[in-house]
Amino acid sequence: MSTIQERAAAAAGRTTSEQTDDLSLPQGYVDQFPVPDPMADYDPGDDDPDMVPVHVAWLRVRREIRAIGKGELYSQSGTRFNFRGVDTVVQHFGPVTLRHGVNIISSRVEATYGEKATKSGGKMRECSVLVTWTVMGPKGDTLTLQTMGEALDTADKATTKAQSVALRTLLLGFGLTPTGDPDPDSSKIERGEAPMRSPESYRDEQLDKSTTPSRLDQIRRELRDSGMLNTQVKNEVGEMETLDSIGGRMYRERTGGAS
Repeated sequence: MSTIQERAAAAAGRTTSEQTDDLSLPQGYVDQFPVPDPMADYDPGDDDPDMVPVHVAWLRVRREIRAIGKGELYSQSGTRFNFRGVDTVVQHFGPVTLRHGVNIISSRVEATYGEKATKSGGKMRECSVLVTWTVMGPKGDTLTLQTMGEALDTADKATTKAQSVALRTLLLGFGLTPTGDPDPDSSKIERGEAPMRSPESYRDEQLDKSTTPSRLDQIRRELRDSGMLNTQVKNEVGEMETLDSIGGRMYRERTGGAS
């Protein structure tokens, strides 16, 4: 019985006694055993997705998911904010990715750990993960993406939570999914500042006798920056007057007429 080496050598027209450093099989022999295409005989059914490249399928997913609002409230230890939880995000993306034949698989997870102390003196486990995701389209072609996630937990859920955060970041970030909220830049609010004040609140502060001239001067700059200098409000006698005029009168009164 001949060996594989002998059959390969015969196909190449040589004997096994011939010495060679080339250990690869001859192409003619390899061509006899082509790698089968797993999708070659696939016939999509009525409910199956279109056989399009993964980037096209992902664009179709994005087209269907217009926005996901911040409908969940975090309220603990005096901290309150609205957010989009991972369950909400998956509920939006899950059916749509299924309809377009998109699979999302975590192909690699790199985790690091630490500890954080709580106010009560306890300890929380901190986990940070870098997750490599494989986004597979209906034809089997893929995209490779990476996101990070962080989480704290007092028990054994830190790793799971961190991976959930990484998944949410993947779907929202690479899905470019807006919240549907007004543009935060439209009100010219800088991080850490209070929301834009009403003209009436500025008027009341200007008319308050405890407001110092330096504060009146600062108010004028704020009104100028917000475009409200010439906004008219009812003054202390019920007449319409601009905020700039009211502030100027109060400044002169409190500085003895100095400009």
